[in-house]
Amino acid sequence: MKGARRYWALLLMLVLVQAAGVNPAAGHGAPSLQDPAAGRAISIKLLDAPENRRADPRAHAYIVDHLAPGSTIERRVEITNRSSTPMRVNVYAAAATIAKGEFTFGPQRTPNELTGWTSFDTADLELAASETARVRTTIRVPGDAAAGERYGVIWAQTSAPTDSSHNLTMLGRVGVRMYLDVGPGGEPPSDFTIEQLRPGRAPDGQGEVRARIHNTGGRALDISGALSLADGPGGQHAGPFSAAKTGTTLAPGDFAEAVVPLDAPLPNGPWTAELTLRSGLVEHTTRATITFPTAPGGVGAAAVLAAQQGHVSTPAVAGLSALAVTALCLLLSRALRRRR
Repeated sequence: MKGARRYWALLLMLVLVQAAGVNPAAGHGAPSLQDPAAGRAISIKLLDAPENRRADPRAHAYIVDHLAPGSTIERRVEITNRSSTPMRVNVYAAAATIAKGEFTFGPQRTPNELTGWTSFDTADLELAASETARVRTTIRVPGDAAAGERYGVIWAQTSAPTDSSHNLTMLGRVGVRMYLDVGPGGEPPSDFTIEQLRPGRAPDGQGEVRARIHNTGGRALDISGALSLADGPGGQHAGPFSAAKTGTTLAPGDFAEAVVPLDAPLPNGPWTAELTLRSGLVEHTTRATITFPTAPGGVGAAAVLAAQQGHVSTPAVAGLSALAVTALCLLLSRALRRRR
């Protein structure tokens, strides 16, 4: 009996460890807007994510979803007045596009199909100092909506009115991006490839590595990642360097260049470079031997890439894994109670 109890305890511990791997990722920091002269600041944060995207960090920062025509979803955003004075905040949806590797916001209240499907339970907030309010967003997709992705932003906008020292109204806004795919059946897969790695030097002489990326899937991607250097002159190592200047959003089928700046003076090399890039649950790593050019502003030869190591976890698989772990935990719990 003691051996059986130990077996069940070890199995339950293993399940709990596996379950920890599919817990929701920590949410990204809320985007904020601040006017130092006026001491005004607001922030916005998405509160909800789909169950089948619990492990996807993008879904905790942005509205990322796939819906069939005729479907409706609701999401809540939290808006906080981080200043010491009352503030009026207006909430609305505006269009966005993806072009040349950038997620581009439409000016002011530019509409598109997605903004026409989006409504709010309240659009005007009067927030006291340090007050927080929650706004429910509803997206209703018409039954005759054509298949494809739409992009937009939920904006929280505040304004500083004119007064004796300001003769212009100052507008500022913070937002939550929306990536909505519409179509029958399951969601299109997400994936990308790293097709080229090229070392260079910025005009100030600092090293940088440029990666050419191709979105080979059916959903838009937001690329981030890091680069590490090893086996340099004298056995040096450097990094990891964050792809802070990536700023790369790719529509399906698009190409773009991600730039990783190196914040340390480095000899030319050669170096063994390892670059890992990710978007949500999709991650790829590639390695190459690179040598930086000597002259500032120079670009080295494209490196020969090693075979990529990739990890693609679809939302559906992540959701099924969570359900499987939950079901197994229930079965083990019942078995332990029966044995007691």
